[in-house]
Amino acid sequence: MTFVLLIAPLWAQNTQQAAAGNDETEENSLPRQFREITLGMSLDDLKEALLNDDYFHFRGDRDVSFLPAREQSLVETTGSSFIRRAFFQLRDAQVFIMAYSLNTQIIDHYSVFTQFVGKYGEPSYLDPRIAVWESDETRVAIERPLTVKYIDKTVFNDIINESGLIESGQVKLRQDFLNEF
Repeated sequence: MTFVLLIAPLWAQNTQQAAAGNDETEENSLPRQFREITLGMSLDDLKEALLNDDYFHFRGDRDVSFLPAREQSLVETTGSSFIRRAFFQLRDAQVFIMAYSLNTQIIDHYSVFTQFVGKYGEPSYLDPRIAVWESDETRVAIERPLTVKYIDKTVFNDIINESGLIESGQVKLRQDFLNEF
């Protein structure tokens, strides 16, 4: 199972609801970067940024996994202090998801949420499990347990569309096979 599959159910469930939310976040510039790590950066640049950042205990290539999906890889590393674990999913050697699982013994959900509201306004979507801010290019979510995710919407939507095409092709092949009986 890839990291995308872990976030896809919340994404799919809440996208329409978030789109129906207020347009205030469209006016605010949502972050595409945390510290020196940015959506769209290359794998080599990501590795260098992780090695140079004291918030991460990046061990180099042994923290990098190549996924069977088209040109995808996953970097998973432990953190120190406020960050428990961090996940970075790449497609075509560029980061399109950054997820930071935070240490709830030293940082709390309310503090992170109020910081985001202060900087970016009210979320587009809010329920007890997730708060979402969206722009045309970026989706930022605070989820429970305390995880902050940055998603490049263009790349993510392409993956969702491709998986739908593959699934519909498989459904047709299945039906063709069943029609043989």
